[in-house]
Parts: sequence; structure tokens; C-alpha cells
Amino acid sequence: MEAHVPCFLAQWHWGASGSIKPCPSLPPPPEVQMHHELTLEFWRGCSDHSDSKERKRGPSSVTRPLRELGHRREAPAARMSMQSILPLKPEAPSLPPGTSESPSCQRRHTLPASEFRCLTLEDAVSVFEIEREAFISVSGICPLYLDEIRHFLTLCPELSLGWFEEGRLVAFIIGSLWDKDRLTQESLTLHRPGGRLAHLHVLAVHRTFRQQGKGSILLWRYLQHLGSQPAVRRAVLMCEHALVPFYEKFGFQAVGPCAVTVGSLAFTELQCSLRSHTFLRRNSGC
Repeated sequence: MEAHVPCFLAQWHWGASGSIKPCPSLPPPPEVQMHHELTLEFWRGCSDHSDSKERKRGPSSVTRPLRELGHRREAPAARMSMQSILPLKPEAPSLPPGTSESPSCQRRHTLPASEFRCLTLEDAVSVFEIEREAFISVSGICPLYLDEIRHFLTLCPELSLGWFEEGRLVAFIIGSLWDKDRLTQESLTLHRPGGRLAHLHVLAVHRTFRQQGKGSILLWRYLQHLGSQPAVRRAVLMCEHALVPFYEKFGFQAVGPCAVTVGSLAFTELQCSLRSHTFLRRNSGC
């Protein structure tokens, strides 16, 4: 059946398919036809939005007459869910099963980058390797051999100091106590627990870390370490004459030729008061 529409749409009629057709006998005026086409085009474009508006405020005042006249609207297009429209919270990337974490992302358990500590028996071999390369290649002798190193690290490890870089020994000093005013041949191998003098047997730096000032820094640290021990009043050492200016920068003073000789080598004996070393340390810039 066809339903005829009153008013200005009387020249039109509704077809069986729901479309609007002009009556054969009454051609529509041009302005009415243009108005109708614009109306249909507008509501086709807005069909997806009308339902959401109707839920909130009911049918629109413009569409109500068309519905009352029996107009059948097109079914709205399927809408995307809000979950597909709204941005989702990014998830943390995860590795595929069975894939190990990259070494750069794993938690690293590293040794301290730089560490000063007293030496132990476990360090004896590393000490001897550095000493042997530093002295035997130059003079053909070692101040201390491996057995003597172990001897002093057993009796007085607190009188030694090592500088470690990421667990690797790069420089060291080994000392012992002496109970006389001057060094003798016996002082090379003996440790006197009641002595007031700290005898520095050897200072050596690994060959790859030389010419970097590490020997100077280590000697300052060692003298500060000795100053923290109330029983120790002075530090004493013997060296070749060419090295005297180096030790004088740290407060050592030459007291004359040393009574100790090693083969054909002669040495100068130097001593340093640990009480004056605190003042020198503050003004040294080290």
C-alpha cells in the first residue's frame, strides 16, 4: 500500500520499499525537490550520530515529523567499541620464552673501581710478579722474594697497602717495624713488633699503570695509614741516590748513607716524621 502525505509533500507518495516517489500526475516543484534531496542527504550522513544523541535527550525535533509520517530510517553502521577507539596503556615489552636477558640489561655485580686496602697472603703472588718485573729487569735483584713477602704479610699485614683497580692489584707497599734508630742488614728480613720505625721495604707499580702518578698517591696514602697507628712515630727507607728528590717531596729527609748494601749497590737512608706529615698532606695538593 502507498500512504499519501498531506501539506507540501502532497505531491509525493511513499512507495512499498519505503522510498519517496513523485506522483505521476503531479510533478513536484523544483524548490520542493531540492529541499527533499538535501534533507535525505543530510540525514544519511548523520545517521551514525543520531542514536547516541537520542539516548541522552530523546528524538530530535527535526526527525520526529518524519518518523510520525512512517519514514523508515536506514540501519546505523556497526560501531567500533570504545576499547578499539581509546588508546590502550602501553605494556612493558617481554622477551620470548627461552630467550635470556641481554648482558647489558642484567644486574651487574662489580668490584669497586678503586680500592686501597692492606694486603693478604692471597695477594702475595701478584705482589711478587709486579716486583719482579719492576726490579729484576732493572737491577737484577728483588727487595723481597716470594717467601719474604709471605713472611711479612703473615706477621704484619697492617703495615702493607695495596691499590686495586676493579679487583686487580696495580701498586703496593710492604713494610715492617724496626726498633733501632738506623737500618741494618737484619732490618731487611726482620719484623720487630715493639719498634717505633716503620721500615718501607718496597714500593712498586704495575708496568701498565706507571707514569700516571699512582706511586705518589699510594705513598701519601700509606703515610696517612701509618699516622693512624699511635705506636709508629717515623717512617724509614733506603733508596738509590737518584730517587732521593722524589721522596723528599713527601717529607723524607736524608740522614746519610745506609749501612745496608746489596751486591755492589749503595743506598741513601731517609726518614720522615709522621707528626709533620699531616701538615704536608694538607698543602701537597694530592
